[in-house]
Amino acid sequence: MREQRLAIPVAQQMGEGLVSVREGSELDLDVRLESVHEGILVTAEVDAVAEGECGRCLIDIALPVEVEFQELFAYHSGEAFEYEVQDDHVDLESLIRDAVVLALPFQPVCRPDCPGLDPVTGLRLADHPELVTPEQRDPRWDALAGFKASEDQGTDVASEADQQRD
Repeated sequence: MREQRLAIPVAQQMGEGLVSVREGSELDLDVRLESVHEGILVTAEVDAVAEGECGRCLIDIALPVEVEFQELFAYHSGEAFEYEVQDDHVDLESLIRDAVVLALPFQPVCRPDCPGLDPVTGLRLADHPELVTPEQRDPRWDALAGFKASEDQGTDVASEADQQRD
C-alpha cells in the first residue's frame, strides 16, 4: 500500500455551469493505492475551490468542492474492465475530472437564504432589504392559498377545502 498527498494544478477548466474549477487553480489529492488480487484499488479524496456566480444574485462566489471515490484498476486479465493498469501505472485524470464536475452544484448560491435580485430594479435584495415586502409571494402558489392545516388529525384537508368553497 502507498499513500500520496499531492497538490496539482488544473490543466483545463472543470465544469461549464455557473461555477467551475478554473484552469490554473490547485487540486489537493489524498491518494491511497492498494495492491489487491485483481489489480490496484485506488481510494482518493479531492479538494478544490470552484469559482463563479451566485445563481440568484449574480455576485462572485467561491465554493469548496470535496469528493471521494474508490476504483479498481485491473491487471490485464482478458476480461473487460473500465479501468486497467497500464505499464504499472494508473491514470486518475478522467476519474478526478468526473468526480469534481459531478460534485459541482447546478444552482450555486452565495448563501442558502439569498433573496436574489429585485425583479423591477435589478438591485441585489440582500443589499437593499427595504425592497423586500413580506407580502411578496409567487403567484403560482395562489391556487393552494385556500388550503389550511386541519386542527383535527382525522379531518381530511381536501374535504375541508371543499366545504370552504360551498
